[in-house]
Amino acid sequence: MTTTKTPTLDRVAGPADLRGMSDRDLGLVADELRHEVISAVSQTGGHLGSSLGVVELSVAIHAVFDTPRDKLIWDVGHQCYPHKILTGRRSKMSGLRQGGGISGFTKRSESDYDPFGAAHSSTSISAALGFTVGRDMGQPTGDAVAVIGDGSISAGMAYEALNNAGHEGRRLFVILNDNEMSIAPPVGAMSVYLSSLSDLSRKGPFGGLMAMAEGMEQIAPKPVREGARRARELVTGVESKGTFFEELGFDYIGPIDGHDMDQLLSVLRGAKARATGPVLIHCCTVKGKGYAHAEGSADKYHGVSKFDVGTGVQAKAKANAPSYTGVFGDTLTEEAAQDPAIVAVTAAMPSGTGVDRMAKRFPNRVFDVGIAEQHGVTFAAGMAAAGLKPFCAIYSTFLQRGYDQVVHDVALQGLPVRFAIDRAGLVGADGATHAGAFDIGYLGALPGMVVMAAADEAELVHMVATAADYDAGPIAFRYPRGNGTGVTLPKRGRILDIGKGRMIREGSGEVAILSLGTILGDCEAAATLLAAEGIEATLADARFAKPLDMDLIARLATTHKALVTVEQGAQGGFGAMVLQAMAGSGLLDHGCRVRTLCLPDRFIDQASPAEMYRDAGLDTTGIVAEVCRLLGHNAKIVDLNTARA
Repeated sequence: MTTTKTPTLDRVAGPADLRGMSDRDLGLVADELRHEVISAVSQTGGHLGSSLGVVELSVAIHAVFDTPRDKLIWDVGHQCYPHKILTGRRSKMSGLRQGGGISGFTKRSESDYDPFGAAHSSTSISAALGFTVGRDMGQPTGDAVAVIGDGSISAGMAYEALNNAGHEGRRLFVILNDNEMSIAPPVGAMSVYLSSLSDLSRKGPFGGLMAMAEGMEQIAPKPVREGARRARELVTGVESKGTFFEELGFDYIGPIDGHDMDQLLSVLRGAKARATGPVLIHCCTVKGKGYAHAEGSADKYHGVSKFDVGTGVQAKAKANAPSYTGVFGDTLTEEAAQDPAIVAVTAAMPSGTGVDRMAKRFPNRVFDVGIAEQHGVTFAAGMAAAGLKPFCAIYSTFLQRGYDQVVHDVALQGLPVRFAIDRAGLVGADGATHAGAFDIGYLGALPGMVVMAAADEAELVHMVATAADYDAGPIAFRYPRGNGTGVTLPKRGRILDIGKGRMIREGSGEVAILSLGTILGDCEAAATLLAAEGIEATLADARFAKPLDMDLIARLATTHKALVTVEQGAQGGFGAMVLQAMAGSGLLDHGCRVRTLCLPDRFIDQASPAEMYRDAGLDTTGIVAEVCRLLGHNAKIVDLNTARA
């Protein structure tokens, strides 16, 4: 009788099952896990390349360390799919990044194996040190292991954490996942330094052996370690200098091959058995490892839509309009062609923000500072002080990381930095961690800041031109992820009057809707539905959250019974500013009832953007319902979402 062997991965209900397996079987688990990740992401889309790069590492860490008692913290979380499969979420991968499904990042509320949520970079070492202090103060936790990429470790927060951890001297494990490939190629001196360490281990006929020997040397007792170094210096004639990490107080092991299971297990077991203080294990991996289409791609399939496993061809949504990001990139390039003072700054997202288009034409005027938003903002401020016209292109969610610099180095000094804020509003599959929900409020609070929001891609062209022309202080313009509405684009942007909105539709005086940003399309549809119910709503596009068009607001408030503001931002944003301005100017005394429609006071989990806005009540149906409630109108309007279904 022929016995069919059960696939190894099927025997893994959780990490505890890995600890009872042989090293050979752990290698088989990794092979099967890689195929599982490829299959799962082909159906959902997501961060494929980074996850494929840490398959062996994920298996090895869970096999050696006692998770979840030992705390495994993935920096950013792009690479956590193998970890999720190994920690009891294999059956849920079909819902990855989908509405009602599991997150594409680590999330504390999702699993005990996710001790710390992530999605923004360079936080893992700080969090791991926090867990380490908790352990040493008697909390029921074991070792802390932070896995951080070579792109993330270049950020200032990672340096701060390394410095503090080295000073504390506590037992802590940092695994540097060095694949020389983040979303864009890592930049800066640290990237060059890490490459030199990796290259050194590969050179010469005994390069691999030397790397392994030095790695094992690092985890030996200190007297043995020092003796081994002196012996190696006598034999090789090469002085053994401490690495940057050793100078900070870490024991440094590596570089090691992150796809060699035997080497991984040996080093991790040795480090765990012998470490008394902080240890950094330098692990070299290949992003997209094991899937030829990913390894051969320029971005290593960092973020993919659904794809065919055999061909690697990704499904692309049909688009009848250009993306907002593309419109910004093309418009900025054309403005730069007219004005040699225009420069652009991005924080490791040249293609994501569209400034790569300008870089192709003007390579010496586009600066990628790496994952360093704080530096990027102040760098732009310095260029503005020097007389240049910097456009600082950063996603809304990531600009939060540089807020102190926006306040202190830009706004306080009145410097004309232009902030191009991509991914404004809710962004879909990346969920709450990437929502651009707060920029209207946090920028609108700053004296002297101008804040614009584009209603469509043509308006975005005008706002880029307006920002290029504006030198009186900082100015920002926000726009969403995805494609525009298909409107005709102007050949050249028109400079807008600062703080002036526009009328879209004149109504009867019963209710006025004041829209900010791309929600205007839903407001127009709502006005059409309301008209069918006999409610002729006036509709205006504010264009500016700051300064507000007080003439327009006064006109709406004094000629209408009710006013509804609508925005794709959090509480405390545009609507709140309108209310405060109306109260301060006495406009509320005229009897106009005011309602503000914005995102609810909660985080909204991943789904399609349309589903997320529906959840928030910020779609056509939600706007109609709010107007009817305000007016006490019992309209029998069909729910648009039901009708679409």
